[in-house]
Amino acid sequence: MTTRAMLAAAGAALIDEQRDLGEAELRGLAALPVDSVPALASLAHEVRLARCGPEVEIEGILSAKTGGCPEDCHFCSQSSKFESVVRPTPYLNIREIVKAAQETAELGASEFCIVMALRGPDDRVIDNVIEATAAVRRETGLNVAASLGILDRDQAKRLAEGGVHRYNHNLETARSFFPRIVTTHTWEERFDTCALVREVGMELCCGALLGMGESDDQRIELLLQLRDVTPAEVPLNFLNPRPGTPLGARPLVEPIEALRWIALFRLALPEVILRYAGGREVTLRELQALGMTAGINALIVGNYLTTLGRRPEQDIQMLADLKMPIGVLSKVI
Repeated sequence: MTTRAMLAAAGAALIDEQRDLGEAELRGLAALPVDSVPALASLAHEVRLARCGPEVEIEGILSAKTGGCPEDCHFCSQSSKFESVVRPTPYLNIREIVKAAQETAELGASEFCIVMALRGPDDRVIDNVIEATAAVRRETGLNVAASLGILDRDQAKRLAEGGVHRYNHNLETARSFFPRIVTTHTWEERFDTCALVREVGMELCCGALLGMGESDDQRIELLLQLRDVTPAEVPLNFLNPRPGTPLGARPLVEPIEALRWIALFRLALPEVILRYAGGREVTLRELQALGMTAGINALIVGNYLTTLGRRPEQDIQMLADLKMPIGVLSKVI
């Protein structure tokens, strides 16, 4: 098939027939020549508007416990296994968390995520997060999400009952590539936590990190595995190599390839909240607005966990320039 025919067939499937693309179709689109990426992005934007609508959701995240993590995720400067400039810090108190949530709400956000660098939470962490969730909701009206690592069933149930509506637990990469990136826990443990999150009634936020050395085939594998956990939200991260980590010397993803994979994530996952996340600033640089017209419909604004984002006002201006309304995409509100 010609490029034009492949794109037309994908558009008909996703918009007219309302069906998901199969693995062979996704592989064909991933193999299109580089000069076809703008057309691929245009199709992804059309699919996003047809299947999700024009609104863009804004979220702020807060590292409420930074560094000292016992896991060895090779991309992460918060691991205690590596020599890094990130040093462990104490847990933030409720007042500090609420203050950060208030700053997020002032930007027009509808979502606030409490993140802690942990293998998984203990009872004290669960209690603190539930207390913080209540305070944030009371003071700001924001939806509250959490990212606390691997959960058991009781922990997941307590968080759901405590008002956490969305839980973040990224698969990060394909099952076949995962052992090259993490050795202290398994891909299956991550997958099982994702299943628990949905079983207890929370929305699942489950993302990817591209640029760690995975192949295109493994990226397609990851897309199919993300379908299996049926997330409400998929944060799309690009590796921002951190000094002192095993991946600290890896090159950045090329901007045109980043746009290709933004589009492919939308075409593979037509109805998810596809969120611009870490690494977009260094990867796409002045091309970030193009990602918004390649399938993205949500943003993390401000800083990330251990790296700086751009000023929130820049993202708000970008959305205004693109005539993209800020809205609420979660079913909770």
